[in-house]
Parts: sequence; C-alpha cells; structure tokens
Amino acid sequence: MHLTIRPESLKDWQSIRRVNQAAFEGDAEANLVDALRDGGFVGVSLVAQVDGQIVGHILFSRIKIVTKSETIDALSLAPMAVMPSHQRQGIGTMLVESGLAACREQGQRIIVVLGHPEFYPRFGFSAELAQNLESPFGSGEAWMAMDLSEESLNGIEGRIEYSPPFLALE
Repeated sequence: MHLTIRPESLKDWQSIRRVNQAAFEGDAEANLVDALRDGGFVGVSLVAQVDGQIVGHILFSRIKIVTKSETIDALSLAPMAVMPSHQRQGIGTMLVESGLAACREQGQRIIVVLGHPEFYPRFGFSAELAQNLESPFGSGEAWMAMDLSEESLNGIEGRIEYSPPFLALE
C-alpha cells in the first residue's frame, strides 16, 4: 500500500464527497464539507491517497471562542472520514497527524473536536481542556480540545461559535 497525504485540490472534490458519504452512510457530512468550502471556512483540508485513489479526508474549519473579554480564533476538526474498505489501517491516524502538523505550520493554537474518546486523546486532545468551552453539540468525554501552544487555553472560558454550515446540523 502506497499512502500519500496531501492538501485537497479542486479535482478531488467529488472523491472527497464519496469518501464522506461512504464513511458516514449518508449525505450530511459530505454536504457539510461542501458548505464549509463554499463559505470560505476551511482552514486545512487534506486527502489520503492509496495507489492514486482518494480513500480518506480530514477537514479543520475556522471557529471562534467567545469569552467575556475577547474573541479567539480556533479550528474545529470535523469531519474526518476513511472509506470503509480502508478503515483500521492507520489512515485516520496519519490524516490527524498530518492535519495537526499543517495547523501548526499555519500558526494555529487551539483545535476542538467532538469525537471518539478512545481515538483522539492519543494526539493530545483532552476532555479536560474542553471543560470551559461551551459547545452547541454536546459535552462529556467526546468533547475535546487541543492546545497547540500549550498555553493558549490557560484561563480561557467561553462559548464556541461554529460557522453557519454547522448550525444546520443542530
């Protein structure tokens, strides 16, 4: 298996749509990706290719953390998808690692995710770090944050404001 992780391009859009439809068994996440892209909310979007075929996708979109005194730019990791035929082969792990590296290169400081509590902590995501961040999509151990600078979340308490395409999911 020859795996390549790279930024998405225009020619990848239909394949990205198919990956999200297959991984999530429906159109909601595929529509979300399209709407985030159309609205200019994409921070990082990467694809995973195996032998020239796109089999995975990860997207980080721009969000805001609204506190009592300021608004802080951050990113949300959502969605991350791998074709069912290629799951449990390390592709998701490589997408997350590559995506986080791309976020660091951009100078991003804070990332949130609502995801599997067994999967995301291995990358540094923590439910404890997200405790003071109010999400419209839930809380608990699946609601996690990552501080890429290791001090950006110190003392931060606020509400996450997702871009309009996410609000259609509520």
